[in-house]
Amino acid sequence: MAALKDKADRSWVLTVDVGAIRRVKGALGVDLLDIARGDLLERLVDDPVLLVDVLFVLCKPQADEAKVTHEDFDRSIVGHALDDAASALFEEILDFFPRGLRARAFLKLRAVLTRTLTDVTEVEAVSRTGGAETPTATPGESSGSSPAPPASTPTG
Repeated sequence: MAALKDKADRSWVLTVDVGAIRRVKGALGVDLLDIARGDLLERLVDDPVLLVDVLFVLCKPQADEAKVTHEDFDRSIVGHALDDAASALFEEILDFFPRGLRARAFLKLRAVLTRTLTDVTEVEAVSRTGGAETPTATPGESSGSSPAPPASTPTG
C-alpha cells in the first residue's frame, strides 16, 4: 500500500490488487497490467487526465466514504500531489507483479521516465532561451539549411 496526500491535505491509500485492477479496467477500460507488456506507462505519463482518472478509481471507495466527488479529487491532485501520486501508483503496480515480471516492468518504467525527463529538460531549455537555441547538426549530418545553388551557377 502506498499513501499520498492531495492539495487539500487529505490522505489517500493506493492499493493495487486484483480487485483494483478489475475496477480500473471496468470503469476506464485501462488494464493496469499493460504497464509491463504494453504502452500504459507512456499513456499515463503523457496524459495526466487519464492518470488522475485511474487514481480516482483506485481511491473511489475512500472518496465515497469521505464524500469527495470526482471533481473535488481532480482539483486536489495537481503539482507535487500529482507527482507523488504518479510515483505511488507506479510503485504499487510494480509491487503487484511477481519478481520476474517486476524487473521487466521496472526497466520499462525507467526507460520511459528517462525519455520523459529528457523531453522536459529540452522543453525547459528552449523555454529559457526563447527558442534561440536550435539543434546543430553533428559532423556528417546534413543540417538541411544550406541554400540551393542559384539556377545560373554551372554544376559541371
